[in-house]
Amino acid sequence: MMNAIEVENITKSYGKGKIKALRGISFNVKQGELFGIIGPDGAGKTTLFRLLTTLLLPDSGSATVDGLDVVKDYKAIRQQVGYMPGRFSLYQDLSVEENLDFFATVFQTTVKENYHLIEDIYKQIEPFKTRKAGALSGGMKQKLALCCALVHKPNVLFLDEPTTGVDPVSRKEFWEMLKRLKMQGITILVSTPYMDEATLCDRIALIQHGQLLQIDTPQQIINGYGQLLWAVHAKNMYRLLNDLRQHPQITSCFGFGDVHHITMKEDADKDKLLVDLAERGHEEVEMHPIEATIEDCYMKLAVSKNE
Repeated sequence: MMNAIEVENITKSYGKGKIKALRGISFNVKQGELFGIIGPDGAGKTTLFRLLTTLLLPDSGSATVDGLDVVKDYKAIRQQVGYMPGRFSLYQDLSVEENLDFFATVFQTTVKENYHLIEDIYKQIEPFKTRKAGALSGGMKQKLALCCALVHKPNVLFLDEPTTGVDPVSRKEFWEMLKRLKMQGITILVSTPYMDEATLCDRIALIQHGQLLQIDTPQQIINGYGQLLWAVHAKNMYRLLNDLRQHPQITSCFGFGDVHHITMKEDADKDKLLVDLAERGHEEVEMHPIEATIEDCYMKLAVSKNE
């Protein structure tokens, strides 16, 4: 099976080389795969997407989309891919219907011709088809943007942080839509800063400071965590965080919601740690082992990369 996307040692910098956005990125995406680029703001996700959709030129390296070179074959690529940028970029003063018709016309097709691709999504926004795009809610804007990216039946779909700033219900609905699109054979490259969304992809690449930390299936990355992970809670969580990070038996400590996730040295003793915390005046201390998440794996990889 041919790869839908191939990236080989791509680099990109801004400000005459002072800001390195991508540092030798290499990966591939199989045809029909739902592949996630996972990382925080400023990691290089948007730059990567703009390079692959021919909106930016790389400083060095090469990349192909659907077998076409992103530099030499940029015109052909633009006809064959769908791109949904992170910022809502449709025409705010046009209605839902007018935006769809406009994008279909740009690609020399009609909404009717490829309606089967957008039907499930469009039905949810059809009651608002005469409403101006700028007056839609966040979730509705997202659905309209996806429809416009699909209206010309692309082979590869690029979605740059499509669920950022969207409510949890709309986020869940959006990923259900992506699963249905994948079943129609469309290759999807999606970026997100939300670590919980990583588990919904076939494979993921974890990115930090323009470098890939790891590429694998979400479960394989979790399986490779390789350390016993603990969740710790106490009455004063801020003071607990500082004391845990200074404790000689703790190897890592990060805040996760209402608990702290910690790893300990191999010879460390849980009961001794609890005694130490009690002696430091901590009350209502609870500690239990947990399974690592993608976010735990990301933090571990990011820290080891910086050391």
